[in-house]
Amino acid sequence: MRLLVTGAAGFIGSTFVRVVLEERPDAEVVVLDKLTYAGRRENLQEVEDRIRFVQGAIEDEEVVLETMEGADAVVNFAAESHVDRSISDQYAFVRTHVIGTSVLLDAARQHGVSRFLQVSTDEVYGSIEEGSFTETSPLNPSSPYSATKAAGDLLVSAHVHTHGIEAVICRGSNNYGPRQYPEKLIPLSVLNAVAGDHLPVYGDGRQVRNWLYVEDFARAIDTVLRNGTPGEAYNVGGPDEEENIDVVRRILDLTGRDESLIEHVTDRPGHDRRYSLSSDKVRALGWESRVRFEEGLERTVEWYRDNEWWWAPIRSGEYRDYYERQYGRSLG
Repeated sequence: MRLLVTGAAGFIGSTFVRVVLEERPDAEVVVLDKLTYAGRRENLQEVEDRIRFVQGAIEDEEVVLETMEGADAVVNFAAESHVDRSISDQYAFVRTHVIGTSVLLDAARQHGVSRFLQVSTDEVYGSIEEGSFTETSPLNPSSPYSATKAAGDLLVSAHVHTHGIEAVICRGSNNYGPRQYPEKLIPLSVLNAVAGDHLPVYGDGRQVRNWLYVEDFARAIDTVLRNGTPGEAYNVGGPDEEENIDVVRRILDLTGRDESLIEHVTDRPGHDRRYSLSSDKVRALGWESRVRFEEGLERTVEWYRDNEWWWAPIRSGEYRDYYERQYGRSLG
């Protein structure tokens, strides 16, 4: 099989490429990535000699058509992934999630690609006070990030019904693990704790998230790519729900720091209170999560401790300016 994987220099996409090459050694993988601030060639260095890398944007029709030629399947990870950035500047999210997805779908139709998988998020459903969202729950996004992701999902569904593209959608809950850019809660908190910086926590910190180890999500995506029914969406939730404040406290314990480093900051506008996904449908395809949150968090903290070469350039670059704008204080 020849796979075109977009956005595969990012956190989840690079994990998926490693999982696919481990489980399908004969797969031919082509990566298309724009290499924005969170897309890094370093994320693929372990498999660099087993892939073909093309730098380009999914909204670039010429690049997409050329790169997709001969592909049996397309897996679209390309995304602007941080809610906070969508609140301050939504255009990049519209360009990637809506225009880019549209370009990919048109190219897939022109090339007769036999399988298209759209990687999405639990945030398209909005917040839920109790219970869990299923694939039949209405889309009710709360932020420009989730609204544009929902728009991309709807374009995929429309192309299934209008053009007969064999496409599936995979919606994951909050991913965590090695190589995640440190604007997200867990890597931000780990690196700040290691450095002795304050750990910013939005509001009271009691937002509940359904945590999913990134390798589990990558395996779920591969399962849906192989066995999912065209036109269907599949939710992939983690095995454990945790409040953000408890996650931060666990990180402090694992890094030997005390709770005096916790700093409650003004809550994010429109911040969803709780996410939860039912994974019954993807389990019916044979997938199960393998990593509980306690184990996954320990693995993650250990990886960041052991791989300063990966994160040190980030904390010394553009990220420092972003952090100061977002939290009103400088990194130490």
